[in-house]
Amino acid sequence: MSRFVRASKYRHVYGTAARRELSYDNVKVSGNAWDTNLVKVNPKFFSLNWNSSGGGAFAVIPLSMTGKISDALPLYRGHSAAVLDTDFSPFNDNLIASGAEDSKVFIYSIPDEIGEVDIEPVVRLNSHGRKVGQVLFNPVAENVLLSASADLTMKLWDVEKGVERQEITGHMEVVQGVTWNYNGTLVATTCRDKKLRVFDVRSNKVVQVADGHAGVKGSRVVWMGNSDRIATTGFSKMSDRQVYVWDTANLATPLKTNNLDTSSGVIMPFYDGDSNMLYLAGKGDGNIRYYEYENDEMFLLSEYSSNVPQRGLGFMPKRGLNVNDCEIARAYKVSNGIVEPISFTVPRKSDSFQSDLFPDCIGDEPSLTADAWFGGETADPKLVSLEKGFTASVKKEFVASVAAQAAEDIVAPLKSDKDYQEAYHKLRQENDDLKNQIAQKDVKIRLLEVQLEQLSSA
Repeated sequence: MSRFVRASKYRHVYGTAARRELSYDNVKVSGNAWDTNLVKVNPKFFSLNWNSSGGGAFAVIPLSMTGKISDALPLYRGHSAAVLDTDFSPFNDNLIASGAEDSKVFIYSIPDEIGEVDIEPVVRLNSHGRKVGQVLFNPVAENVLLSASADLTMKLWDVEKGVERQEITGHMEVVQGVTWNYNGTLVATTCRDKKLRVFDVRSNKVVQVADGHAGVKGSRVVWMGNSDRIATTGFSKMSDRQVYVWDTANLATPLKTNNLDTSSGVIMPFYDGDSNMLYLAGKGDGNIRYYEYENDEMFLLSEYSSNVPQRGLGFMPKRGLNVNDCEIARAYKVSNGIVEPISFTVPRKSDSFQSDLFPDCIGDEPSLTADAWFGGETADPKLVSLEKGFTASVKKEFVASVAAQAAEDIVAPLKSDKDYQEAYHKLRQENDDLKNQIAQKDVKIRLLEVQLEQLSSA
């Protein structure tokens, strides 16, 4: 055995769960079986897929509202079926997107003060034919949103204008994991067909495709910061849980493979590009493993352990952390009835700012407008220093354009005449049914075209 220990400033990182009174109790977590993280976090709020009757809903809860959550908490309604995923805008802490089983994507503006009435969407996006399982904002361009649906397509939206700008095709099965690269030009996905794909989404081109994890259970993917590496989690044929690291320039074989254990829960990966740390949290586990990635090697640092299993997990952006306490990461763990913050800290005696732990991180100012990004421009995220702490920008008022508002007016139900309203809803339902039928036929046509191409090339 070597007498030398690898030098690392993160070797002694430890996780500490918040006390009960500083957690968020009495939450009604969605019981939907769709594979999702359930929770998303920004420096002001966290969102949680909510278990509600009468359609789909989610909650947005201020981080300051610790303790027992009121049963009268206003919800974000609008969807007619269960909400599957949400995502905060990285450039506007008061803007959030949601995707649901009703095949729709909604955009909501979050009020700073909690009122007494449920919140309605400000923009409705209705082009998908089946359930929308993932929504993810672009990391550099303002108001650019990606959505992935069970109709086997992904779509790019300009949410301010309320219009679809690009449809991305190429999947043969349902998308299971989605991640943007550092400068928001490429998207990597994992899919139920066990393929790993990298897309140039603006041109709808598959840049790379490879065979991923061989198991039939869920697979996830995360881009590893400002590099050309991605990490995927999944299962082997023997149901071993695995993590792979890939070079996006060549997906022929993974650079690094690691069998973790034989548990059945899907592994949720999270990567911190500032510290080069990969966090792996399994659904149904009480543990969170964390690794340091260096020179294409993964070094296990430690493991946060708990006897309470997690149903979902979300990580705070770096700008929302407490740098004075050397907090390098904070996770929000969802279990039955409670959301529990877990702080990961590097033990340091000095009270001064630790510049080696906190390099300049991604801020809340966009690098590009939506029109510039769709026009082909590319830029890296704008970075900020945390030495004097981070002060969020003044609340940005999200104002949908005339086109988006007009689309809302068409969708919004009329309330002046009961009979006319019922007829209107009936026509809407018929229209949705026809769209679903067309989407299913489009999927069958794409599958037949692929099979035909394979026969022709054989």
